[in-house]
Amino acid sequence: MKSKTYSFWTLITYGLVLVAPVFFVQFIHINANQNIQLATIAFIIGAMLLLTYLKKSQPLALEQKQLSTGKAIAWGLAGIPLSLTLQLLILQIEQQFFGQQGASANTQNIVSLIQENMIFILATTIAGPIMEELVFRRAIFGTLQQRFGFIVPALLSSALFSLAHNDGHYLLYGGLGIFFCWLYQHTGKIWTSMLTHVGMNLLVVMTQLAVHANLPR
Repeated sequence: MKSKTYSFWTLITYGLVLVAPVFFVQFIHINANQNIQLATIAFIIGAMLLLTYLKKSQPLALEQKQLSTGKAIAWGLAGIPLSLTLQLLILQIEQQFFGQQGASANTQNIVSLIQENMIFILATTIAGPIMEELVFRRAIFGTLQQRFGFIVPALLSSALFSLAHNDGHYLLYGGLGIFFCWLYQHTGKIWTSMLTHVGMNLLVVMTQLAVHANLPR
């Protein structure tokens, strides 16, 4: 599969997954709990399809020279605390200079949905990050990087990544997006940024769930 074909089907599939919950509510008339379950299934199927496209696609230019598997995994694991530290730093900047609240509305909504149905944790900590890395890092950044280098594709893909979360923390998600782009380019393996992204989301969500569980009722 050529890179343009790969990117096209990756973006189309991701878009269909995102609109699936709206479709379920509007045309199937299911309740909220059932919608969460179907949305989770849609995320899992979407991630599996995107991984299939990845397997069939041609290697991109930045993937020609890769670090060893061990080093790539090490960078992916090291990226988890690095990404969490980056989050804290950017949140401080947003609060000090832009007056934004520290809590991410997107994260809070996700936690609320998980509390309603724990199965949704599979969508937010595994399937979701896998799709986002394949869409924003590989299909967008990776294909554009072949022609335009690092800076412009990283800024564009990270801006789109930030807009996709749509909770006002554009600097936060944009900064994380650029970091994930750097991990991908540095190792030549999309699995590295994927590992960091999954690990980061898992820790953030589990921490938020623990905090909510200890709040007075």
